[in-house]
Amino acid sequence: MKLKIIGFLTFVILFLTACSSAGNMDNMDHSNMEEKDTNKEQIVDKKLPKTSNTEILTGKTFNIVAKEANHQLNEKVNVTAWTFNGSVPGSQIRVKEGEDLKINLKNELPDPVSIHWHGIPLPNNMDGIPGVTQNAVQPGESFTYKFNASVPGTYMYHTHQDGVNQVDKGLYGSLIIEPKKVSYDRDYSLMLDEWMSNPEEGMDMEGMDDMEGMDHSNMSGMEDSDSESDKDQAEGSEDAKNMMAHDMSNYDIFTINGKSGKDVESLTVKEGEKVRLRLANIGYMSHKIHLHGHNFKVVAIDGQELNKPQEIKDQLLSIAPGERYDIEFVADNPGQWYLECHGEMEGAAGMKTVIQYDGSSESNDKPNEKEELPVFNFTTYGESIETEFTLDQKYDVEYTMDLNTQMKNNDMAYTINGKTFPDIENLEVSEGDLVKVKLVNNSESDDHPMHLHGHFFQILSKNGKPVEGSPIFKDTVNLKPGDEYVVAFKADNPGDWMFHCHDLHHASAGMMNMVKYKGFEPEFTPDPAANNKPE
Repeated sequence: MKLKIIGFLTFVILFLTACSSAGNMDNMDHSNMEEKDTNKEQIVDKKLPKTSNTEILTGKTFNIVAKEANHQLNEKVNVTAWTFNGSVPGSQIRVKEGEDLKINLKNELPDPVSIHWHGIPLPNNMDGIPGVTQNAVQPGESFTYKFNASVPGTYMYHTHQDGVNQVDKGLYGSLIIEPKKVSYDRDYSLMLDEWMSNPEEGMDMEGMDDMEGMDHSNMSGMEDSDSESDKDQAEGSEDAKNMMAHDMSNYDIFTINGKSGKDVESLTVKEGEKVRLRLANIGYMSHKIHLHGHNFKVVAIDGQELNKPQEIKDQLLSIAPGERYDIEFVADNPGQWYLECHGEMEGAAGMKTVIQYDGSSESNDKPNEKEELPVFNFTTYGESIETEFTLDQKYDVEYTMDLNTQMKNNDMAYTINGKTFPDIENLEVSEGDLVKVKLVNNSESDDHPMHLHGHFFQILSKNGKPVEGSPIFKDTVNLKPGDEYVVAFKADNPGDWMFHCHDLHHASAGMMNMVKYKGFEPEFTPDPAANNKPE
């Protein structure tokens, strides 16, 4: 709904000129959990309060329905969201390492959809990219995804069809692959996002009445126009929409599991427990998260465990779009403590929850979202060990990605090596290749969280300095203006894989390319009538 309104406003401006759930506080006590193997079974531990109406699905076969639902963001703002299984976030899928999964998607929305399994290495034909790995799932139709939960960790699932609009409306959820041996007592997943409280503000301008009833979220009605001028106007509208959509000041409600402010559920713990918090950013902005009152360890990033993490305290975790951070702490400080977002934007104050000790009513903490604290640096954290990749070894393929913000044909574009998708140079590899990629952000003011599908890459250096601590394996890395990262991966998963900015405003305006395996042939035929939009 959010970007749809922005697109509506943008079109009106261009027309006149021519004449941004119930939350999923999965509260799981692993000391008393039995393995389930039934579809859509909700886990309820009677010792703990049920925290939301987002269900937790366990087993090996799952049903996911894409549909509209009413969703309350906070005590004042209610939206019509696009959901997976009727909630924002959608149903959490929680499985064990090594299980073979079957997930049936049914589309009850008016537009085509898909599901991308963000961060999970799986067969290419299950990656959920319309026009690349499958045709978009049409209204009323279904598609079945099958893959093995081979790598434990914290992951997300979201639509990859017209993602800049559909993810923004709520089409996302979390997927947790638990390791065969669990070392923690309590486990919470928290998905971070942004919304607008008053998207219609300022829309009562002259000419608006003539536009009523039109769907301006994707200007699809213009794609079939016989008029060249209409087509040109539609293309210009899309470009301008992307520029306006990237004005993040419109997003004034920041959410944890689809809720903001007082509506965010507290996190119950018991003294002495080891608690794991899984922080996943599905939004379009980086969020700096602060845990009050406790020492903690960063135990995993993008689902990949770190080597010998050490305890830290009062450091901000800057979590970019597409990234996931797992932290663990021992509940050794009874009372009520905040977990909150730090920042100057209006929405930051609503992105917080309370660590609530069982049996404690004492409030010994106050929120302070504007406090200045050091930001966690993963390049010097943990202990180094030998891996398959080094900076100075020989690689079969070396590639540079110059990320930039440029004007093309009088419109703003987000480019890779001066080009925009699909008219772009792809990264071609052969199976077994060792690949080194240098990513450079030459945009003056834009962050670019770059996400690679189907693979994990190791970060070798940042801004010319080698990583000194634990090896860092990721699928998403955020480049701030001027940043340079060198990463490496092995081409061990044949297919056509997206490599794109996970600020989907940037992806939809061109910042996408692909890792293409030589000789690979997709198992599907693109259907021109499917309206495939892989952004």
